[in-house]
Amino acid sequence: MKLGLINSAWAQAGRDTAWGIRKTKEIGFDTIDIFTDPLDIDVRERRLIVSECEKVGLPIVSICCVAVGLIDFNPSVQRFSIDRVRQYLDLAYEYQAKNVLLVLGEYIWQREVIPPAEQWRTGVENVRRLGEYAASLGVQIALELEPFHLSLLNDIDSMVRFIDDVDCETVQANIDVSHLVLANVPASEVYRLKNKAIHVHLSDCDGKVHGDLPPGRGVVDFAPYLQEIKRLNIDGALSIELEYSPEPDQIEEWVREAYQATDKLMNAAELRG
Repeated sequence: MKLGLINSAWAQAGRDTAWGIRKTKEIGFDTIDIFTDPLDIDVRERRLIVSECEKVGLPIVSICCVAVGLIDFNPSVQRFSIDRVRQYLDLAYEYQAKNVLLVLGEYIWQREVIPPAEQWRTGVENVRRLGEYAASLGVQIALELEPFHLSLLNDIDSMVRFIDDVDCETVQANIDVSHLVLANVPASEVYRLKNKAIHVHLSDCDGKVHGDLPPGRGVVDFAPYLQEIKRLNIDGALSIELEYSPEPDQIEEWVREAYQATDKLMNAAELRG
């Protein structure tokens, strides 16, 4: 697998797009994931991203999209959200990225008002429509497993069931190692995502609260998870996710630390290549 970085690490620390892309390559990453919204960037920023990546030889693998409106109970919100995600898929096609990383969000009102099965069904139907559109572009959708109690996809069981219900080859799973730990999912469960996972996120945490720390700053035992991920034979990238650094003025050191630790872990697992 290739070793990548989600560029939100730079943006959230106030670094501009071009600087962050160049620094990602300089540190040694093989690939980059882009966190942006096609509805919020103008044509200059849109072109800047791809031109800077081409200049330094840094392939864009994934574009991150949070689209909680796909499971909203309002049809108008669903329609807007479907159109918005289609624009993410168009951007992935334009950037020759492999996938759009899709975050669905959570059940509303503690699952007490709208029947959970109805919200699940809404998500399945809307993601299936997006999967069919992705297929027409030759792009995939990687679903994020979130570790929160009310998240629609918060463990291996729900992820496998959702993918099976959608029943579209372009809709698969993203594996986030720290999310699995926070959801109390043991490494031995990862095998259930065989032929269902296409992308990986990696960061550390304290085992209790979502953290996105450089590996080694938390409690995650990465080795068993990486060994299981290796068995899946994913033709893709493992991308480091570093969100909201507590020391934004030290972000370069933060990213370098994460790169060095992850590179060591991947090499030990014979996973990087």
